[in-house]
Amino acid sequence: MGVNGAINQVRYSSTGGMYVTASKDGAIRLWDGVSASCVRSIVGAHGTAEATSACFTKDQRFVLSCGKDSTVKLWEIGTGRLVKQYLGATHTQLRCQAVFNDTEEFVLSVDEPSNEIVIWDTLTAEKVAKWPSNHIGAPRWIEHSPMEPAFISCGTDRSVRFWKEIL
Repeated sequence: MGVNGAINQVRYSSTGGMYVTASKDGAIRLWDGVSASCVRSIVGAHGTAEATSACFTKDQRFVLSCGKDSTVKLWEIGTGRLVKQYLGATHTQLRCQAVFNDTEEFVLSVDEPSNEIVIWDTLTAEKVAKWPSNHIGAPRWIEHSPMEPAFISCGTDRSVRFWKEIL
């Protein structure tokens, strides 16, 4: 692939026409799904900290990334421009995820020190909720259902929690 660093996550777009990588070198890279050529690099997306996750919006116009710099960021794919930054959750140790809910109205991630799941309004970047994760230690993974207001969290305690959203 021609990447100068180990990859933490790979995610395809909804059509499979592109995929995105989140790298240990802090970069987010967008790839053509057919030719496997890199079409955009956002070098230093998370400074010198690792980029730990990346995922596309359903319309494939934006990418949401999370990094060990304790930020969650929304990037415009066409320009590579930072559109929004979601602050107020610390993640420096684990490879934490940031994901959209099923309607993409909210962004979810993890706050390691408080062991909470943090939820922001996607458009305003305002923190709207913090929920205790009920894991022993911070959750390592969050995955949202693409079809309904529900998600799962997986923890270092080897447990999986199922969540039904009520926002």
